[in-house]
Amino acid sequence: MRFARLKRYLPWGKPRFYRRSYAQSGEDVILDYLLNWIGVAKPSYLDIGAHHPKHLSNTFFFYQKGCHGVVVEPDPILYALIKKVRNRDICLHCGVGGEDQEDAEFYVMNPQTLNTFSRKEMEEFVASGKYSLQETLRIPMLSVNTIIERYFDSAPDILSLDVEGLDWQILQSLDFTRFRPRTVCVETVTHIQQTKIQEILDWMCDRGYTVYADTFINTIFVERQAWAGRRRG
Repeated sequence: MRFARLKRYLPWGKPRFYRRSYAQSGEDVILDYLLNWIGVAKPSYLDIGAHHPKHLSNTFFFYQKGCHGVVVEPDPILYALIKKVRNRDICLHCGVGGEDQEDAEFYVMNPQTLNTFSRKEMEEFVASGKYSLQETLRIPMLSVNTIIERYFDSAPDILSLDVEGLDWQILQSLDFTRFRPRTVCVETVTHIQQTKIQEILDWMCDRGYTVYADTFINTIFVERQAWAGRRRG
């Protein structure tokens, strides 16, 4: 009897205590735990720089739970794939910047995980000798405020940002007096130097957010008021 009970916990027994993550470093599972703790069982999300419907996705975990949101991807090939797989989401083929623009230069890199609207980032990637520029496209851009105004009744529960060099610009442009996502997951490390971007950490803390978790690559923030009202025990 003792061995039968023990099998539940052993690696060769039937797995019972795990959750699958699709994110780079388990950010989706961390967000799920955090959101449940603050009373959000089925969150909405705005995923900026989605890249792929599943691979390295901070939001596919929630899509599988029956949630839906807005997914933004400027790469036309990746956008078409996301739209095909995630037909319950609103999929936008555009970039996101500080303001609306008819179009802007979009640099398609090898690998595509480093695609960027930032010329500075593109040049640093190429100069490193590890990466190459495949092509330059002209892609329309919307501001984060425009997207939230059009597609959300209020702020999304999750704001996920991964746009290779423009994350802080987008956060600086977000009108926090009108739109306050309960959680924000943003890349806070530079790719080449591998140093933390302190300006993002300071900016979010000054706007009423607390660091809940950090995977070195990404930092997960929670709104202080939402955190203060979390379930106890």
